[in-house]
Amino acid sequence: MQKSLTSSTAAFWVTPFSLLAVFAGWEVITRLAGLPSFILPTPAQVWERFLRAVQDGSLALHTGVTLQEVLLGLLAGTSIAMLIGYTIAKSRLLEQAFSPLLVASQAVPIVAIAPLLVIWFGPGMFSKVLICSLIVFFPVLVNTVVGLRAVPRPLGDLMKSLRASRWQALWHLEIPSALPVFLGGLRVGATLSVIGAVVGEFVGADRGLGFLINIGRGQYDTALVFVAIFTLIFMALSLYGLVILLERRLLWWNE
Repeated sequence: MQKSLTSSTAAFWVTPFSLLAVFAGWEVITRLAGLPSFILPTPAQVWERFLRAVQDGSLALHTGVTLQEVLLGLLAGTSIAMLIGYTIAKSRLLEQAFSPLLVASQAVPIVAIAPLLVIWFGPGMFSKVLICSLIVFFPVLVNTVVGLRAVPRPLGDLMKSLRASRWQALWHLEIPSALPVFLGGLRVGATLSVIGAVVGEFVGADRGLGFLINIGRGQYDTALVFVAIFTLIFMALSLYGLVILLERRLLWWNE
């Protein structure tokens, strides 16, 4: 028991100490190299710029826009991927017909097609949500198909012997069996959705954290660029953590 508590305490302090070491090394490098702030600001300068962005409301405004794009894109991409994934998992013919197209679509970087989407649908929020949906779609789709295909056949035969309807089999067998794999894909999709929103904002936007990075880069306000990057990291980690909490809530039976 004592050994378990000691290991838990050590694990708790690993992350704070590692972050402290990173920022300390960052401070040492900036001081020894003597680099100007527009090339590499110190952690103190980034913190000062963060406080200014919070006080003038710009950080909250741009973070809210990006978060809205991310959540809408994640919801849309996940919903469509679940529906198409279920259809493909139930039909080998559809899988053979659409799998090459889906794989080929992933060979094209989202950065390459983002300008086209902004041109076609305008620089508004819809194009950013669409880019997020596209980048989320494939990993969630693949994990949905894999999860549904991993349902044990004896359990499926048991449901048939009990004369369960298709909806009963879906709700009581297929969804619980596929959830662990599906939620693993959702972890990946949640972090990728942040990338999708920023890529869209880089191409064309007047709001959002990607736009804020462009403003900081154009004005040589490198500290502002770091503030936006750290905000994006925090957003991605928060979404990842929410998916983990969802796993613990939904997969209590699996433990």
